[in-house]
Amino acid sequence: MDFASMAQYAPLFVEGLKVTVQIAFVAVIIGAILGLVVALGKLSANKVISFIATTYIQIIRGTPVLVQLYIIYYATYPLFGFNIPPYIAAVATFGLNSSAYVAEIIRAGIQAVDFGQMEAGRSLGLPHGMVMRYIIIPQAIKNILPALGNEFVVLLKETSVVSIIGTTDLVRQADIIKAATYSNFEPYIIIALIYIVLVLGLSTLINQLERRLKRSDYR
Repeated sequence: MDFASMAQYAPLFVEGLKVTVQIAFVAVIIGAILGLVVALGKLSANKVISFIATTYIQIIRGTPVLVQLYIIYYATYPLFGFNIPPYIAAVATFGLNSSAYVAEIIRAGIQAVDFGQMEAGRSLGLPHGMVMRYIIIPQAIKNILPALGNEFVVLLKETSVVSIIGTTDLVRQADIIKAATYSNFEPYIIIALIYIVLVLGLSTLINQLERRLKRSDYR
């Protein structure tokens, strides 16, 4: 093993790290926004809207993310007549995939809020939408922040599959370095260590946030 020779490829590892983090970060934002909409749709009293939201969640959660990535990347040209860039396909895929899981997290968080909160708001003359916006959802978000953080950690690791469509993430850069150096071991050990550092760092931040939220509940 010759890890010293990998030093000259540090810029490629750094670039791959940037792409990996960017995809995960943008995807989790898309997932959070779309997940909130889907969660509210599933909880809607309108049976049609609830059915659509539930079906969406079942389809996304019931299919592998790799299959979703292939569909989004390869189906755009035959369906719409243009090719989608690999980076956009990766962000879109993981944003949609994350939204289904985030929707269930948010739904559980909303349902965990005491129903008396809704009744109290309605008794004050507030419409259902305002009660959800100003009373229920803020409390639910506070409860689900640790779960959302864990979703980001999972998403960060799952993005490793985007190298299959040519996105220059950490895994793709390791493939490029392997082809240039004929080193079948060192590049993947290095990116494995990078993933471990990222995950441990994020997990530490999530645990600290969870402890702060628990302390604030007792004040």
